[in-house]
Amino acid sequence: MDSQGGIRTGVADAASGRAARTGRSWRAGDKRRDLLDGSLAAFARDGYTRASVDAIARAAGTSSRTIYNHFGDKAGLFHAVIVDSARRVADAQIILADRHLGKIVDIEADLLEFGRVWATPAPEFADHFTLVRQVIAEAAHVPPATLEAWQEQGPRRVRRALAAHLRRIADAGHLSLADADLAAAHLVLLVAGDSGQRSLHGAVALEPAEIHATSDAGVRVFLHGYGVR
Repeated sequence: MDSQGGIRTGVADAASGRAARTGRSWRAGDKRRDLLDGSLAAFARDGYTRASVDAIARAAGTSSRTIYNHFGDKAGLFHAVIVDSARRVADAQIILADRHLGKIVDIEADLLEFGRVWATPAPEFADHFTLVRQVIAEAAHVPPATLEAWQEQGPRRVRRALAAHLRRIADAGHLSLADADLAAAHLVLLVAGDSGQRSLHGAVALEPAEIHATSDAGVRVFLHGYGVR
């Protein structure tokens, strides 16, 4: 979900993609990707209301006319940026969930491992989570359709994927739950919610030991509520 969490596993493709684009000229095939990446950095730094199209164009290495040609206006660009970024983060989080929850051998040990990785911030997506903090602060000024699209392409998609894993794990006899979607929300909040709050949604770095201790405790609370007795 769209909380600052560990996405180290499964981000190699995204990181290598960015590295491959480094130093490229503005070829036609790269324009939209580079524009989205540069705009993400600008919006993450300045927020939606403060970022100007001229500043975004400079950050993206293009002209304001190119932005208008591709996206119509700043609102259209912001919509494309946050949806694209949320989708890429969600892809990485779903890969992480598939890897750690796809086969359960020991429910407690496997969830502890998943929780630690999930709760550990991924530097590859630092701009995204900085942007999320900006959106939280400026939500009243962001078009509602953009907020809805961000949630649907990012957090809700991840929650559905987690719910599917938990439903399958319950069917295999490892968990007892009536509402897999609610259980997925509880799992994420328990393993990463407190760390997110204490780090001010990723703005302040926490020590790994602190993140792990909080995540481990969250997993045990989750199993107290959803474990098979």
